[in-house]
Amino acid sequence: MLSKRCPFPDVREKSEAILGGVQELGIRIPRPLGHGPSRFIPEKETIQVGNEDATMHTLFADSFATLGRLDNVTLVMVFHPQYLESFLKTQHYLLQMDGPLPLHYRHYIGIMAAARHQCSYLVNLHVNDFLHVGGDPKWLNGLENAPQKLQNLGELNKMLAHRPWLITKEHIEQLLKTEENSWSLAELIHAVVLLTHYHSLASFTFGCGISPEIDCEGGHTFRPPSVSNYCLCDITNGYHGVEEIHASPTGSIPSTESVCEVEALMEKMKQLQECRDEEEASQEEMATRFEREKRESMFVCSSEDEESAATRDVSRHFEDTSYGYKDFSRHGMHVPTFRVQDYSWEDHGYSLVNRLYPDVGQLLDEKFHIAYNLTYNTMAMHKDVDTSMLRRAIWNYIHCMFGIRYDDYDYGEINQLLDRSFKVYIKTVVCTPEKTTKRMYDSFWRQFEHSEKVHVNLLLVEARMQAELLYALRAITRYMT
Repeated sequence: MLSKRCPFPDVREKSEAILGGVQELGIRIPRPLGHGPSRFIPEKETIQVGNEDATMHTLFADSFATLGRLDNVTLVMVFHPQYLESFLKTQHYLLQMDGPLPLHYRHYIGIMAAARHQCSYLVNLHVNDFLHVGGDPKWLNGLENAPQKLQNLGELNKMLAHRPWLITKEHIEQLLKTEENSWSLAELIHAVVLLTHYHSLASFTFGCGISPEIDCEGGHTFRPPSVSNYCLCDITNGYHGVEEIHASPTGSIPSTESVCEVEALMEKMKQLQECRDEEEASQEEMATRFEREKRESMFVCSSEDEESAATRDVSRHFEDTSYGYKDFSRHGMHVPTFRVQDYSWEDHGYSLVNRLYPDVGQLLDEKFHIAYNLTYNTMAMHKDVDTSMLRRAIWNYIHCMFGIRYDDYDYGEINQLLDRSFKVYIKTVVCTPEKTTKRMYDSFWRQFEHSEKVHVNLLLVEARMQAELLYALRAITRYMT
């Protein structure tokens, strides 16, 4: 008997003949190593291709037409079709539509950005795309083999990825005034958006435990398939011919304890709303609470002994491999608070991007708003819940870690709504995503659906991208004025 997933007699017969012949010839067939698109989410709980609704089917078709594949990022993001549609539209525009940069530069910048976080998943995808659009294979031997113009982008790449608050107008000036290797303003805006897009996408990739594609390193094995339990249509559908074993998303924590956590969180939200209605803190107190939260965020760090996902060495695609994330107020360094009312995405960044790279500002703005406002009014097993307070706390906590302050927000709410395990997960995914582990993913919001945890990652992705953009665009604006 062949796999029960193959109901067609003629296919079974052909499979037996072909697989038997393949074994005789010694031909190796790649088979998926993992179970589904994510190492963190059981395959049976993801959207199965073939079982999607009409909206999802259209998105899958668009993704396949754009990328030439249905990649694992898409298969996880489709938990939230409205966001996925905006994401695919934006990425397609950045990579394939008319713009200041040539196509091979775009994919190479994607490689540079993903490599800063050791994200071999994204590096592998864009190496293939880079070659497909005619990129020079020599550039892939190391950044020093790429044109000097791209090498010059390395400094901005590392600061955006790890310490964006250090970017100044002098860094921008250096890129725009380097004689024959200089960047135009429009080219630089395109490059900055690509860098921030792929830094944040690396956060999503690690935060959701995205598995390697079957045709990439770490995504397949060449173990000979057994004709007795395997079928060619299994290969095309990504089935493995083995029984799947999945751990409970709540780990060893009793579900009753997790339920209590959800109830406690909802009670805190209710109490905070009542406090808002009764009294409002002074501006001085609000500023003090921001500084306190900013200081406390420095002491949130992972204590994981577990190794993060294994990655192929991608360090040749960037310089200064020792440069990484450091809190902005460590070792006596003082970085002034970035006040949103002085420079915001809505009032400043959006118009600058749209002016120099038409339509991209609009696409990014739509994506930011969808991620921030996305809600199904549910929390775990509860329905008809207003989650706006929780979503804002997550978004503002990320910006707080980057030294960005909203004058109208009470940062005291963050400690009430986000517990330590959740803060550890957020900071790891946003600042050092390559260190994210399944244990971290499992340890926060233990009773919530996987789709809700993916939603958290969308908030993290977009808040991080906007924070990076704000620092880069403010520096560009200061250079221009």
